[in-house]
Amino acid sequence: MESEYLRRCFGNCLTQALAEVAKVRPSDPIEYLAHWLYHYRKTARAREESRQEKIQLKEEYDSSCREREMTEMLKQEEWQMQQKCKKCCKALISETVSSKKTVFRQEDMKPLEKEALKQESLRGAPGVIPGEPQQASPSESAAQADWNPPTPQELNHQEALQHEVSHEMPSGSKSPP
Repeated sequence: MESEYLRRCFGNCLTQALAEVAKVRPSDPIEYLAHWLYHYRKTARAREESRQEKIQLKEEYDSSCREREMTEMLKQEEWQMQQKCKKCCKALISETVSSKKTVFRQEDMKPLEKEALKQESLRGAPGVIPGEPQQASPSESAAQADWNPPTPQELNHQEALQHEVSHEMPSGSKSPP
């Protein structure tokens, strides 16, 4: 029973200590044995702490690896989402531009016609308002016989081009002549 206790508590260290005392044969074997056991306990504690530290470092390393993998996955997902967003934005912009052109051409016919007529009248040409009867003097009729006024569709096209160019130019720059 006592030997069982000693074997469980001291294990292999007591046999090693006694073997060391027998090999060295110090003048005071009890003091030597006591110092040897204290030294053994310090080294055993240091080994256990080192082992625990290695386990903890391994756990921290595994955790950081998992965290790094998760970060990489999130970065990859973010990049994919940005690519999808760019594609959607490009499609939306092209869709918006084409629909604006169509709406602009359909809704702004009358204001463009009036503006073109106003510009023509400012240049000295007689004002022509669609749908109203026109009276021209004989001298104007002869002068206008050679001149072909632009159609409302041509005027609309010219105005639309000027409108598009003005929106594409950066702010602060001068409009084209």
